[in-house]
Amino acid sequence: MITLEMMPPLMFGGLVLAMLIGFPVAFTLAAVGLSFGFLAIHLGFFDLNFLQAIPGRIFGSVLANDLLLAIPFFTFMGAILERCGLAEDMLDSMGQLFGPIRGGLGYSVIIVGFILGAITGTVAAQVIAMAMISMPVMMRYGYNMRYITGVLAASGTITQLVPPSLVLIVLADQLGKSVGDMYLGAWGPSIFQVILFAGYTFVLGLVKPGHLPPVPKEARTLTGWALWKKCLMGIIPSAVLIFVVLGTMMMGLATPTEAGAMGAVGAIVLAVIHHKEFTKSDRSILIVGVVAAGIGTIVAMLFTENLVFKLSFAITYLAVAWLCIRATAIPDLRDLIKQGYETTMRITCMVTFILIGSTCFSVVFQGVSGGEWLEHLLTSLPGGVWGFLIFINIFIFFLAFFLDFFEIAFIILPMIAPIAQKILAPVVGPEAALIWFGVMLCVNMQTSFLHPPFGFALFYLRGVAPKEVKSSDIYWGAMPWIGLQAIMVLLVIAFPVTVTGLLDKPVQVDLDKVKIEVPQIDLPPLDFGQPKQ
Repeated sequence: MITLEMMPPLMFGGLVLAMLIGFPVAFTLAAVGLSFGFLAIHLGFFDLNFLQAIPGRIFGSVLANDLLLAIPFFTFMGAILERCGLAEDMLDSMGQLFGPIRGGLGYSVIIVGFILGAITGTVAAQVIAMAMISMPVMMRYGYNMRYITGVLAASGTITQLVPPSLVLIVLADQLGKSVGDMYLGAWGPSIFQVILFAGYTFVLGLVKPGHLPPVPKEARTLTGWALWKKCLMGIIPSAVLIFVVLGTMMMGLATPTEAGAMGAVGAIVLAVIHHKEFTKSDRSILIVGVVAAGIGTIVAMLFTENLVFKLSFAITYLAVAWLCIRATAIPDLRDLIKQGYETTMRITCMVTFILIGSTCFSVVFQGVSGGEWLEHLLTSLPGGVWGFLIFINIFIFFLAFFLDFFEIAFIILPMIAPIAQKILAPVVGPEAALIWFGVMLCVNMQTSFLHPPFGFALFYLRGVAPKEVKSSDIYWGAMPWIGLQAIMVLLVIAFPVTVTGLLDKPVQVDLDKVKIEVPQIDLPPLDFGQPKQ
């Protein structure tokens, strides 16, 4: 006889078994959830009316969720930017800028990976683009093969952590926290991770200088102002787009969905700017639009929103509209936009179906007291808070061998989030607890793209690498970078301030000292007049 206490572990076991068969995760979740739901009804743990919560939650919390509307916008932005030529220009200019120093091409890959991560948010395109551009150059100048494959794969995964990452949006939604706070919390670890990667490159250049030789002087085609100009032409538009997307969100001027929409339009504008058919008249219109936006911003800061402010931004909108029209008139960019739509549709549909399946599973899991079973299991771990964090991170690390980050976020996170809030609140406070936890898991889930057997970044790299690159070099090359990411996880656990340092400090209110004072109002005496006779 199956008891109520046996149902939660049986559901977990059934889910793992169904996934090992290879059935799509979204349908596996729904099938396992509904199967155990009908079994629970048969055994009398709850009645059929309980399952009415599933469509209610799907239509009320999933399909009507405004926050998840940001996912297609950011996906479209990344799909456009990954193919518009921005990566090629930045890698070429950065490679020549850092080329004279030992390991310079490695530094350029790390820095460009960080910048592209802040404007694209997609791992696959980033790894493929950087590998196709940088791998032949690094091989030509005698870089160690395992370092080449490792730095290219690892720099592509930085995009998982750097805002506006899709992972952070999903984590914010599943944890019930603000996307802006999740982005603020992720900046510290993402910058520290870049420093770790650059530090490893620097040390390797000292220990094994032959692995990271400098680029010969005769191979550097740009010097002086021409080189700096090319670098700035790649960095400044990217920085403007980063501000439009992240700055407006963190300043409270736009919601995540609105920021994503502006980012999608900004990506089309960047694609036009980097295209070879970008004419002088287009450049003049762009300059007029930028100047008008600057004037409008200054007027808004110094004065009220008057007629000058409205006219300035009207000119800016017209300039942006003209550049978007130019994008549809250029055949290459028109095809690029179409491909972006297709990519966005596929990813959005995948996320929606996984959410529907995970809703079916989680409702039934809660109905058979799975929450209480999981809470008892995790709170009884030895080591208290630190034991809980170490266990969860090891569990997520090995789970990422087989599951994508979307699947981990939608299946595992809703179950452990309430427990994490209860355990971590005494350490960093109730407001920052889930932000710390979410960013920590985001750092951890980066490894899912690097470690075998299903390290997708390694598969992408294998697909575009020349035949002389051995698969063993790709896998062994990733190992040091997985170690660096594991060190970053330990740093986030040991020093929560790396996440919470940029968050708003909670306002402490002592309720015993709160006084409510009612102001005294002196009213004139009322004159009702003489009574009538």
